Amino acid sequence: MKVFKFGGASVKDAEAVRNVAKIIDGNRNLVVVISAMGKTTNLMESLVKSYFQNDGNAPDIFAEFKTFHLKICNELFINNTTPEPVLSLFAELENRLNKTPSLDFNFEYDQFVGFGEMVSTRIISEYLNFVQVKNRWIDIRTCLRTDNNFRDAAVNWQLTEKLMPQVFSFKSDDLYITQGFIGSTKSNLTTTLGREGSDFTAAIIGNVLNAENVSVWKDVPGVLNADPKKRTDAEKIDELSYREAVEMAYSGAQIIHPKTMKPLHNKQIPLLVKSFVTPANPGSVIHHINYKLQLQPVFITKENQVLLTISPIDFSFITIEDINEIVAVLHAHRIKINLIQQSAIDFNLVVDTPETDLNSVLRLLSENYIAHYNTNLTLHTIRHFNSAVIQEIKKNKKVYLEQNSRRTARLLTAE
Repeated sequence: MKVFKFGGASVKDAEAVRNVAKIIDGNRNLVVVISAMGKTTNLMESLVKSYFQNDGNAPDIFAEFKTFHLKICNELFINNTTPEPVLSLFAELENRLNKTPSLDFNFEYDQFVGFGEMVSTRIISEYLNFVQVKNRWIDIRTCLRTDNNFRDAAVNWQLTEKLMPQVFSFKSDDLYITQGFIGSTKSNLTTTLGREGSDFTAAIIGNVLNAENVSVWKDVPGVLNADPKKRTDAEKIDELSYREAVEMAYSGAQIIHPKTMKPLHNKQIPLLVKSFVTPANPGSVIHHINYKLQLQPVFITKENQVLLTISPIDFSFITIEDINEIVAVLHAHRIKINLIQQSAIDFNLVVDTPETDLNSVLRLLSENYIAHYNTNLTLHTIRHFNSAVIQEIKKNKKVYLEQNSRRTARLLTAE
């Protein structure tokens, strides 16, 4: 069997859904993992924030969510009809909006945001059946089980490996449509696997069901050595190793979710990155090859970065105990650390701009440390660098921090 994964851009409107249906049609023994349509997840994040804060905007955001999907249904189905399972999901979401929120935002986030995937997959499954592509819709929460770390749940592999083959049995069906990004606890509470987690879902399914391969369908011809929006000389990489893919994803490359590679690597399952615009083209393959053979420079940028420089108040050295304390504060606030550099009395961290107020983190740290920070920075990562590309990145920029290892150079800059 094989696994296909389609992201939001590939199902952003009715025409895109028709294109996905053409790609799927003719394939058998297939599980298709689909994300929320277009930018729906952003909209759902706005909805849950409004609901949690009770600012009065939730009904309008819900109406926008519903109208967007109704328009797609009207263009896909005859007589402007919307399938009953889709209408039921709208009603379920609206009922939830009428309840009083709990005091746990992360919990509420997971109960709301996954509706984007649920509605998306219901529409596509119903459309496929409408055009005579027989399939079975699966609620992935029935078999992808996790812990209760809401917004970044860890997979309960033992339970998932028991349940998933029962759900995707391929006994009476040979094509399944299901959701990415979401799972559930033992007590059936919805969880999410982290932002952009649909790739990870596809890898989990591929691992558990021993897939021949997993294909991720994108709007680019494959894995590129740079973001084509930032570098006009971006080139496709025909094949790369699991390790190279992990390094690229961890550094911020948007092509795949960082957690995707481990389940595939563990069973040596190739990951194909293909274009839904030109599906006949071969794309890129990530598989078991020597990562040292990849010598082409790869450019990755992460914007909206913050540089924190933290020093003990009493001018003492930075110790392992200090590092543990500082990292624990950042972890508690779900702030992702992208780079660390230490000197005698300075501990420098490059982090994503936090969702919460940065000042609340600084207040906690200021009890024992002096903290300075700079915002609106860009972290450049260059795999397989050389001196020429380093100088190119530095040109006309202020460099706050630079760190080079054997194969990776990282520079934190401001324009």
